[in-house]
Amino acid sequence: MMLVTAVFTGVLTLMFIKLSFNVIALRKKHKVSLGHGCIDDLDHAIRTHGNFSEYVPLGLVLMGALEINGAPMLLVVVLGALLVIGRYLHAKGTHEAPPVFTNRVKGMQFTFFALGALALSNIIWVAYVFLACVRFAAVH
Repeated sequence: MMLVTAVFTGVLTLMFIKLSFNVIALRKKHKVSLGHGCIDDLDHAIRTHGNFSEYVPLGLVLMGALEINGAPMLLVVVLGALLVIGRYLHAKGTHEAPPVFTNRVKGMQFTFFALGALALSNIIWVAYVFLACVRFAAVH
């Protein structure tokens, strides 16, 4: 079971819905049905939503792979939390008027660190499991 990934998927999905509602509200406010209509606030909301949807799926796939392959739950929780923090800070930094680039940059740093750590953790964990299986097979 992927209990940790399920919880983080739920949290990130709620964040995704909030970002979607931000776009919808601005579309209604400015009466723009497609694109950003040269409205800076709407353009920022669309890109924040798009950026979220570009990075989060890969993070969740990596989390799920790590968890389903039996990595320590604490590792998956910590890396998932870093991904959530990164996405929150990025969204906060792009949503504030004027945009707070410090939050946006920190958000991307957390996101890239989480994704990189998830990728490396998967590689290292699978190598560890593989070597453990080979050693076990050699003994038996």
